[in-house]
Amino acid sequence: MDKILVIDDSPVQSGFLCSILKNDYIVEARHTAEEGLAAVKEGGYSLILLDVVMPGMDGFQLLEELKSTKLTQHIPVILLTSLTDVQYEEKGLLLGAVDYVTKPFNPVIIRARVNTHIQLYRYQMQFMEQAMVDELSGVANRRRYEDEGAARWQEAMRFELPFSICMFDIDKFKLYNDTFGHPAGDRVIASVAQRVASFFRRSTDLFARYGGEEFVAVFMGSQAISAFEFMKSVRQAVEDLHIQHNSPVCPWVTVSVGGVTVVPKTGDKLGTCLKLADTMLYDAKRFGRNMVVWSNQNGEQWREK
Repeated sequence: MDKILVIDDSPVQSGFLCSILKNDYIVEARHTAEEGLAAVKEGGYSLILLDVVMPGMDGFQLLEELKSTKLTQHIPVILLTSLTDVQYEEKGLLLGAVDYVTKPFNPVIIRARVNTHIQLYRYQMQFMEQAMVDELSGVANRRRYEDEGAARWQEAMRFELPFSICMFDIDKFKLYNDTFGHPAGDRVIASVAQRVASFFRRSTDLFARYGGEEFVAVFMGSQAISAFEFMKSVRQAVEDLHIQHNSPVCPWVTVSVGGVTVVPKTGDKLGTCLKLADTMLYDAKRFGRNMVVWSNQNGEQWREK
């Protein structure tokens, strides 16, 4: 069931809206812009009903804040106000509101408009989801990594959590393509992707095809040594698929993995972390492939075999 957030300084008005919508949606209410902003950043809302006239930060200011923040900018906002001058409606729509409803409002109209924008939001999310999936492998694509990886990074920084990022590469993939043909190579990319993706099921995990036969994964909460051990099991799972490969490294298709675990702090960059993971991947290939090489922010390194 879709979640709606009502932000209105009047408990009477917010209670009225909740009673109108509670049979069709999960409706929550906050009574200041600051409380509303904190709630919406927790995620999960399909629509916000926002009062314009509030003490402190008003609805226009909050709307501007929501639309300038990547985490919340996609959530549709309907403004509710007693301000009937057209200039206020124009201001709200220019700031990014999807609709502008003046008080007192008709419950039938509110339900109709909410339903319309909930449906549009669902279509938008479905389209975005399709646009973020790699067609060949069925996992997230690079665009989704670039979009969501930064959000994961900020979350780890906010909660001071260990943040792990790693790069995968299918070993001797050009040789595989030359031996078995590109259609077989495509099937290998899909098989490897699905096998690895089965290990990344938590809501905070992200696994994506980065390009060609290369993949990237992000996960949080594990210390460096635990992340290293976890990735060893992932690497082994790919080898255990036993996909034939005429490689001098291994008779089966394998992957090399390079990664790093850090606790990000203000001023640290995700791009720097990704480059370090790529360096670890280079080391994994240099040391013989079909292995995991891992590092932490202190420069300590772990390597298989």
